[in-house]
Amino acid sequence: MTTQDSRLAIHGGTPARSQPFPPMYPGGMAIDQQEEQAVLEVLRSKRLFRYYGPNPGLSKAAELERAFAAHMGTRYGLAVTSGTAALMAGLQGIGIGPGDEVILPAYTWIASASAVLALGGIPVLAEVDESLTLDPADAEAKITPHTKAIMAVHMRGAPCRMDAIVDVARRHGLKVVEDTAQADGGSFQGKRLGSLGDVGCFSLQFNKIITAGEGGMVITNDEQIWKRAVMYHDVAGSLRNDIPRAEMVWGINLRMPELLAAVALVQLRKLDGILEAMRERKRLLKAGLADVARRKGITFREITDPEGDTSIALIWFMPERASAERVAPALEAENIPAGVMYHPDHVDYHIYCHWLPIMAQASWTPAGAPWCWARRDIRYRQDECPRTLDLLGRALHMDVSPLLSNDDIEETLEGANRVLEALA
Repeated sequence: MTTQDSRLAIHGGTPARSQPFPPMYPGGMAIDQQEEQAVLEVLRSKRLFRYYGPNPGLSKAAELERAFAAHMGTRYGLAVTSGTAALMAGLQGIGIGPGDEVILPAYTWIASASAVLALGGIPVLAEVDESLTLDPADAEAKITPHTKAIMAVHMRGAPCRMDAIVDVARRHGLKVVEDTAQADGGSFQGKRLGSLGDVGCFSLQFNKIITAGEGGMVITNDEQIWKRAVMYHDVAGSLRNDIPRAEMVWGINLRMPELLAAVALVQLRKLDGILEAMRERKRLLKAGLADVARRKGITFREITDPEGDTSIALIWFMPERASAERVAPALEAENIPAGVMYHPDHVDYHIYCHWLPIMAQASWTPAGAPWCWARRDIRYRQDECPRTLDLLGRALHMDVSPLLSNDDIEETLEGANRVLEALA
């Protein structure tokens, strides 16, 4: 479908798209009678708590743990209440505590840093590269005698350079945590994301690729990490999992309810189909923009392993910030939701300089914890990761919904090419 009006919509022409994009809730929009039946099964059993109910039966949370670990290729899985809870349990699993430094990317959702802070650890910021994931070289440059772990965050569905990150960590005796909240089901060099480091952490929040509304998962191949995560996520986890008395550690309660687990089990079975749909649509969009991109000096985000990209987003870099800010509103006028990823004045908790309470080191305690436990002077600066801000300030982001039709893709390409030809 093409329009006869050649003017850009921002200049009064007819928008290339007559309808908005489908909502970007990949798993949420796939909910059907299967999830409904799974929830009804739990309700009718009256077993809403994973360990018991009025009648004997199998726990949906325990079933999810086994299925999720098997799907991701690890020995152990743990179901928790959220992606942040997964990060906290994973960090506890590797032994992060007061004053321990964890290197993480300057571009990630604030919860990555908040989970470190919740355990008394100290987030240390490192640059991202053209993949918009952690730059291994800059991460290595930020290592100090107080560094205990590197957190690799697979942002916007794409894999980090896990070979290089794991190499850096092993050479320096550090642990690797994979924050896989935005990349459920992705892979790197044939291995599922979350399984390459020491511990992988996932989110099932509603925006994520598969969802139970909320919830999270922890995976690992290390029995000791799994035991520690189990004990942390359940105040009685050491008793319920027959952990030897000598290994027992106190915990809190981050257990996943049976209703969430029932939904997540169904969603897990849909994961690969959702990924296949997004990958095909992203391939068509990227191919359709390749010619104008080449001629206009536009580069696509680097994907470290194209086979493992979940393809939830198409991101490209304009030559400079000014052209990005010129093109973005024109795309919006065509009903193509593609926005610049960083505005200095628009608070976005995905970008370090907008983590207002963390940048200010605001504390819940008069003593200033956890920074009072730091073993060296820690100060955060708005400009400490200039490469990250430059890349994000030139980056245009477009969601790739698995529900995009052929007409959606054709109209999107018509409008985007027209805008880029005129304004890039």
